[in-house]
Amino acid sequence: MATTCNITITSDIAPGFSGISESMTLTQAGSLTDIDSTTGFQLRKLRSTSTVDLVTIANELVEPKDASTEASDPKTNSAGKIYIRNIGDGQGNIDKSVGVTIGIKAEPLGKLFGGDWLMAPLTCIDADDVTATPDNDSLVVLEYIMFYEEA
Repeated sequence: MATTCNITITSDIAPGFSGISESMTLTQAGSLTDIDSTTGFQLRKLRSTSTVDLVTIANELVEPKDASTEASDPKTNSAGKIYIRNIGDGQGNIDKSVGVTIGIKAEPLGKLFGGDWLMAPLTCIDADDVTATPDNDSLVVLEYIMFYEEA
């Protein structure tokens, strides 16, 4: 069963930009075989400025295939992906001023304000946990799901 992602971008602030609409099927690295595993769709409530692990790669029940030996063996690739969205307080109230910094291995990747989302590739290396750090103590809920290849 295939997992497909779609995105459409339109803008009236970029001269000459007519927009894009793209679609991709999540496949295993270097092949046309569908990606085979997921963490499942999850919600995480955050109420402090403490950094938390959304996904602790080494603690997944099914071991993700990782790219830890990629430098010595270029055939060892990983096609992990993660989707994260700031859904506000979880009650339908989205505050665009409440941000959450998303990181990989505690290195900031970017900030998701209320309603913002991202989809990013992951190496799935055990030490490369996906982290979230809220800007303040306001309640914020993140929805997320990770897709990966089983080792």
